[in-house]
Amino acid sequence: MNDRAVNRVYDTVFIACVAVSVMLCLIPFIHIIAVSLSGTIPITSGKVSLWPLEANLEAYKKVFTNMAMIRSLGFTIFMTALSTVLCMIMTIAAAYPLSKKELKGRQIFMVIIIFTMFFSGGMIPEYMLMRSLNLLNTVWSLVLPGLVSAFNLIILISFFNSIPKALEESAEIDGCSYFGMLWRITLRLSMPALATLSLFYAVGRWNGFQDALMYITKPELYPLQLKLYQMIQNSQVNDLMRLEGSQVQAVVPESLKAATVIFSTVPILIVYPWLQRYFVSGVMLGAVKE
Repeated sequence: MNDRAVNRVYDTVFIACVAVSVMLCLIPFIHIIAVSLSGTIPITSGKVSLWPLEANLEAYKKVFTNMAMIRSLGFTIFMTALSTVLCMIMTIAAAYPLSKKELKGRQIFMVIIIFTMFFSGGMIPEYMLMRSLNLLNTVWSLVLPGLVSAFNLIILISFFNSIPKALEESAEIDGCSYFGMLWRITLRLSMPALATLSLFYAVGRWNGFQDALMYITKPELYPLQLKLYQMIQNSQVNDLMRLEGSQVQAVVPESLKAATVIFSTVPILIVYPWLQRYFVSGVMLGAVKE
């Protein structure tokens, strides 16, 4: 078998593996969409697989007319935007000086940062800290604890180190300050890394619910994922919706849960196409070693 035939076999196997992986990811999502759009009888009889049966939009009507869900969506969007902006500001502020080899104590700071990747204070000390700071039932209890991710910080430090030093040296000769070099050179050459880390922070905050489960008890501060978690945990969905002031009578819980899953997933999926051109190069950070 010549090289051309070997490459063709390799490409075929590779494409088949990718196709199977994609299908394994898509099939559960397609099933959820089918359930959310199906009628009551096919759902209760277990006949819905990958295609809606007896198309019914009643579940989506209930979700979109439920003010508690709309309120949670608005709060989650606000919290995600606020958290992403603050996280990126803090990560950049920490990564830029740590990328400078002339920084005194740089190795000590790096050891401390890496230490936090393996050991943490634990759930109970974190809760006691939030309570002692009077941050319970505030948006800051969801934003402040995750302001800087050690993993993302190390990625950004590596990217800053990959930028040619000659650019900053020439700017320094022209009288540019460290802040000017960061703003005019480093950040403008780091768009793939910044876009990728922003996406990491945004998705992590959007999908997070465990911290809200511990720190938030006010219904008006429930993020969308906590709302979804409560809905899935409660088998009596109608009771939950009634407590929020809605009337749910004609929709089976499975359909309503599926519609809520789609409702909470689509907004964050909309972000991906806008960042795709940066994301492809950003995810390759650190892949090439020199």
